[in-house]
Amino acid sequence: MHIALYEPDIPQNTGTILRTCACLGINAHIIEPAGFPVSDRAFRRAGMDYLDRVSITRHVSFAAFQDWRRGAGLSLALLTTAGATSYLEHPFRDDQVLLFGRESAGVPEPVHEAADFRIRIPIRAGLRSLNIAVAVAMVAGEALRQVGKSG
Repeated sequence: MHIALYEPDIPQNTGTILRTCACLGINAHIIEPAGFPVSDRAFRRAGMDYLDRVSITRHVSFAAFQDWRRGAGLSLALLTTAGATSYLEHPFRDDQVLLFGRESAGVPEPVHEAADFRIRIPIRAGLRSLNIAVAVAMVAGEALRQVGKSG
């Protein structure tokens, strides 16, 4: 299973997500450009000493990520507030990359169009979104439950 972050903005969130990936045995991908250097202290502090325990692949662009993903035969499931299907109803598989957008702007339309699946986390009306690290943890937990994997 793979978690991909599209041009992440906030180093603390990215560090927390990478720590989650390390603990759950999920491969992580960062689609550049990130809004911070990976040497950022906040990034390292949030990831703690787990960053050396996670498989992180950096992609220089979304196009490079797409080339890798297609070559690996993986489908793309975009988590988006515009998704029609709840993550609780989506059939997760090992051959999917779960893509999460930028904290500040989500993903552009071409990324939406490239996704094989557009899924959402249902939240109460009038509220915009969850923190991305929380969203990743929720969706990763459900995906792992469905595919029958644990740490």
